[in-house]
Amino acid sequence: MVGYDPEARCVSTVEAAAAGSASGLVTRVLVSPLDVLKIRFQLQIEQLSSRNPGAKYHGILQAVQRIFQEEGLVAFWKGHVPAQFLSVGYGAVQFMAFESLTKLVHNVTSYNARDSFVHFVCGGLAACTATVAVQPVDTLRTRFAAQGEPKIYHNLRHAVVTMYQTEGPRTFYRGLTPTIVAIFPYAGFQFSFYNILQQFSEWVLPAEGKNGGNMKNLVCGSCAGIISKTLTYPFDVFKKRLQVGGFEQARAAFGQVRTYRGLLDCMRQILREEGPGGFFKGLSPSLLKAAVSTGLVFFWYELFCSMLCALKSTDSAPRKAG
Repeated sequence: MVGYDPEARCVSTVEAAAAGSASGLVTRVLVSPLDVLKIRFQLQIEQLSSRNPGAKYHGILQAVQRIFQEEGLVAFWKGHVPAQFLSVGYGAVQFMAFESLTKLVHNVTSYNARDSFVHFVCGGLAACTATVAVQPVDTLRTRFAAQGEPKIYHNLRHAVVTMYQTEGPRTFYRGLTPTIVAIFPYAGFQFSFYNILQQFSEWVLPAEGKNGGNMKNLVCGSCAGIISKTLTYPFDVFKKRLQVGGFEQARAAFGQVRTYRGLLDCMRQILREEGPGGFFKGLSPSLLKAAVSTGLVFFWYELFCSMLCALKSTDSAPRKAG
């Protein structure tokens, strides 16, 4: 299972980082289209409804058709290069930090490292660490996914140079405050609910053992992703709105644009102009993405860790025989 377990763990901190990176890489390729849809919905000021003539996007199927017609199939992987840097780096730091923190709790406190509350705190702290490390890449990913045609940024290097020269180094950390505020409970809920659901499944299906374990990891991860995303979603909207500040020229093709002076101003403007529903724009593709991505992340992470354990066991067998 995810997290330190003195009776079962055979993966080192470095190996956990490698498994986290590989898990993030594979998952990102599969969920990138859902991420593009989510970002487009979050950044649209107009109501997501066919009854609104000024709205570019009305729903998931309509948005898929329109993006495909106007920008082609590759548009669903816009910003994929920085997104892969984000996923690989985030996965490595998050799982490495989580394994280290749960091990630390086990060794220096009286708390049980398998406790759901411990997983909530350690998961939140691990995610905050990973977020600070990869926030500049997340901002780049959002800019690439948000821009329409003609493109403002031609490639990753052009985006970095242009943003640095025109907006300064602080632009790479736009939206960091709502990100940190949201990521701690979001990741904490992910890890804690994954732990709870794993324990619940073992209680409900004790005879299943290791059979079907991979599918169980996928289902538990998906459910944990849906719950955690629903509870913390508005902060994801705030983050995306703040990250595209100073990027109004590229957003003109998608409808109205807004400038926000900070987190509180962003919240006030959305509430005043778009109503409470504005805090949950893009929730449908976001929940779909959360279910798929979180399920796949835990699925691949557990699978890669099991493969590493198996390889180590295979290597140690000849040495014992010798």
